[in-house]
Amino acid sequence: MGKIIITEFVSLDGVAEAPEKWSLNFWNSETERFKTAELADHAAMLLGRKTYEGFAAAWPSRSGDYADRFNALPKFAVSKTLRGASWAGSTILSGDFQDEITALKTRTNGNIYVHGSIALAQSLLASGLADELHLLTYPVVLGSGRRLLDGAGTATLDLTSSEAFGNGVLALKYGIKTA
Repeated sequence: MGKIIITEFVSLDGVAEAPEKWSLNFWNSETERFKTAELADHAAMLLGRKTYEGFAAAWPSRSGDYADRFNALPKFAVSKTLRGASWAGSTILSGDFQDEITALKTRTNGNIYVHGSIALAQSLLASGLADELHLLTYPVVLGSGRRLLDGAGTATLDLTSSEAFGNGVLALKYGIKTA
């Protein structure tokens, strides 16, 4: 049975929106090592519609070891409005949320990572379907923007690992126990 792992870039004040605008200046070999290790742990990706559309537009044209692995993964997009999946290896999940995600976890042998997809991540947390939360927490305070944990329900988190990068970024991994 698969585990759903939400992986997000967040500011110190919990903003996860538009990380491409504030996280790139912190990218270094430690960040790359962390994300490469995560990718090696993927059995599949689960994405919300907006993130899926952005990734589907950007990733297929990229090459190299990381991009090749990323593109080869099975991808599942949760959407009621997407009519087709243009990115190779993609499936649209448009049925009942709980049923679709439970079935995906049951039939997947390995970890299913959720990248970005704030609304999807919040729904997975609120419904008790997420198993782990991986946060790269950046030393910035943004003051506004969509926060990852707004509307995410109630849960107790168990810190399973933490690492401070030299650039001030914290890599935090939590196991999730729903309340």
